[in-house]
Amino acid sequence: MRRPLVAGNWKMNGSRAAIKALLDGIGQGIGSVTRAEVVVCAPYIYLPDVAAQLAGSPIAWGAQNLSTEASGAFTGEIAASMLLDFQCRYVIVGHSERRALYGESDAVVAKKFAVARAAGLVPILCVGETLDERERGVTEQVVARQLQAVIDLEGVAALADGVIAYEPVWAIGTGKTASPEQAQEVHAFIRRSLAAADAAVADKVQILYGGSMNAANAESLLAQADIDGGLIGGASLKAEDFLTICRAAN
Repeated sequence: MRRPLVAGNWKMNGSRAAIKALLDGIGQGIGSVTRAEVVVCAPYIYLPDVAAQLAGSPIAWGAQNLSTEASGAFTGEIAASMLLDFQCRYVIVGHSERRALYGESDAVVAKKFAVARAAGLVPILCVGETLDERERGVTEQVVARQLQAVIDLEGVAALADGVIAYEPVWAIGTGKTASPEQAQEVHAFIRRSLAAADAAVADKVQILYGGSMNAANAESLLAQADIDGGLIGGASLKAEDFLTICRAAN
């Protein structure tokens, strides 16, 4: 049985004081989370603080992005090896904001997945459609294309070393969320598509829902057969809301 995974994506939020208080709050309640693996993905500059505060705790940590390159003249970029220096286990690749705001193509995202995996990091691969794509009825084609870019580069078996996060772009930061049935439909499509190539990979890979999961809707979303956890944005910045979601995964 797949272990639930709840990952907080703090995005470009926080300060040293705010992050310490947030992690203190999560740490005080983490004992009530008996089943889910819990991860926080912090801005690069706060990773040293996060690593120091969470050392020895059951909470894992990671980054929100990484470079396709190992080192060199790439001003402002962060290499996988640098993340490993601060004991990161996870890294998000292909978040919709990276795709939309910074022009990351499917090919670039696939390369980031490959670089992370080669370094021993667990990539959280984000896939999902825009509102226009959903209204045109091409959700499955978009998600399949995004997955296929990784499969073409790395092979389907590589996905067993990562995590997939389905994030309908129209439900991120908008206050909207897919219904449990809508989310399950896409999660089931992802698993079914992978099973056609490798049933063992499809059975193993964790597929998270990443479209505005919060304390109020987490239980109904996590009750769906193919939703294995959540990639949490705004709700991950409030300790009790985040813990409520983690407990729902129990």
